[in-house]
Amino acid sequence: MLLFTGVALVVAAIVLDGVAYRVHTMTKAAGNEASKQGKPEQTKKIRKGILLSVVGGLLMGMFFPLVEIGKKGPNGLGPYAIGFVFAVGVFLSTFVFNAYFMRNPVQGEPLRFREYFRGTFKEHFWGIIGGVVWAVGTLSSFVAASAPRELQVGPAISYALGQGSTMVGAFWGVVVWKEFAGGGSFVKRLLVLMFILFVSGLALVSIAPLFAAGR
Repeated sequence: MLLFTGVALVVAAIVLDGVAYRVHTMTKAAGNEASKQGKPEQTKKIRKGILLSVVGGLLMGMFFPLVEIGKKGPNGLGPYAIGFVFAVGVFLSTFVFNAYFMRNPVQGEPLRFREYFRGTFKEHFWGIIGGVVWAVGTLSSFVAASAPRELQVGPAISYALGQGSTMVGAFWGVVVWKEFAGGGSFVKRLLVLMFILFVSGLALVSIAPLFAAGR
């Protein structure tokens, strides 16, 4: 019951986030005649964004099961070996994905590889720092998951820490990057309710294994 309710609350939060984005987009378009003329193009972008979100979610869902398969058996990889293989995979696939999305961007004009070298030192610096932080966090996750069972934190804390990154990303998007700026009071109320539902759902999913273990 806790698990089902928690997942339902998270799904409701995702739906509310989508509704808030839709209302925000329509509000901006209503105040701009040029946006009204480009309504079919805007609808196309929204559909593309939803499709990319679904595909991205499916790929992320396959990530840890594949990592666990790689750890099994007498020839299974350790956490640092998994981190190395993962880093090599990220490096090689970057050329494939970058080539595609630079030629077929989700938004904006197509780019060429030489555009990368036109970026400022500050832009490249923060890009590299972001990659380092992400890599260290991922490797730390591999190491923690490979620790002896008696040294690991409980399932509630582990799940909350892992999935809390989504909450942090949403918070930064709303508060720091101002992605919903100018959306109006209704959009703000939807976002507040979205955060409440997401945190509540995350809490319920996190504590559900504790009751299962108690049985």
